[in-house]
Amino acid sequence: MSKQLKYIISGGGSGGHIFPAVAIANALKRRDPNCSILFVGATGKMEMEKVPQAGYEIIGLNIAGLQRGSIVKNLTLPFKLMSSLLKAFSIVINYKPDAVIGVGGYASGPLLFAASVLGKPTIIQEQNAVPGLTNRILSRFADAICTAYDELKEIYKGKNVVLTGNPVRSEITTGTISRADACHYFGLDPDKKIVLLIGGSLGAGTLNEAVKQNKEAIEASGVQLLWQCGKFYYEKYKDVAEHSSLIQCRMFIDRMDYAYAVADVVISRGGALSIAELQIVGKPCVLVPSPNVTDDQQTKNVMALQNKHAAIYVNDKEVKTQLFDTVFHLLSNEEKKAELSKNLSALAITNADERIVDEIYKCIKR
Repeated sequence: MSKQLKYIISGGGSGGHIFPAVAIANALKRRDPNCSILFVGATGKMEMEKVPQAGYEIIGLNIAGLQRGSIVKNLTLPFKLMSSLLKAFSIVINYKPDAVIGVGGYASGPLLFAASVLGKPTIIQEQNAVPGLTNRILSRFADAICTAYDELKEIYKGKNVVLTGNPVRSEITTGTISRADACHYFGLDPDKKIVLLIGGSLGAGTLNEAVKQNKEAIEASGVQLLWQCGKFYYEKYKDVAEHSSLIQCRMFIDRMDYAYAVADVVISRGGALSIAELQIVGKPCVLVPSPNVTDDQQTKNVMALQNKHAAIYVNDKEVKTQLFDTVFHLLSNEEKKAELSKNLSALAITNADERIVDEIYKCIKR
């Protein structure tokens, strides 16, 4: 491959799609610094901010998903879909990519469809244990489907399904931060147990409410809580941590490598990116899948771990009454923590981004 290779990476909507997309782009650049990469996202979504911050160009499509319970908001959906398809075809025709990679999110549908119709190699990076409708449809045209779950080979029978793992931020895979240094960074006491609570980049309402309702129990336990409540919820919940020496509330944690290093137990949603990172750091975790995700994908992600005795599952409906009782019990059970860590670490794939690049190159050569 002597010519300059060109790629389009499409998708986004949340950190769970954006961070893997950037990790793939960085791996492509490491493999071939002269390659050209264009991102395509959804106008108004967080990729339009995060991708340029990572140093890449991005074009937005005026695309949105189906709004549950709102007929009025859905009236414009066919027009947005048609305009996005036309723009996607225009982008692929003008940019002339050697391959198009879809990472999930609204924009990946039109782009991968246009690329496949125009005969470009297409690769789906399927992050979840069970694919959504868009990827099920697009899989008919994809040259390769890169996944983190062996179970998908049954769902995508007859397709080129490759177990690559989910790519994560480089600082997670290469992190060598000591617990003491990480505690100093956050101003935490290394002699006390620490629980890390992360509700995703946007936050999680029920997890935040659970902290508020269990504040007295947290204070009584003597356990420190490092709590990422999300930008949508920070103003509402920041006062919960006021005047508390044990609860630290943050809108967003930029240094997740430090956050994982301090944690004795992690509370998290069941997003694919969060699970991939937890597998790499091997921290015992209590997972509360979001009930607001298409096809209940997070629950299926979490059940895949629980079936392997690699995580503890708490239902979102019971989180306010059961979450912290479960966490406190786990903190006191060293044998259970060790079992969870061992089984979770056994599922880790640390070079997922490089494996995906290998598949991209294979598709181009074919």
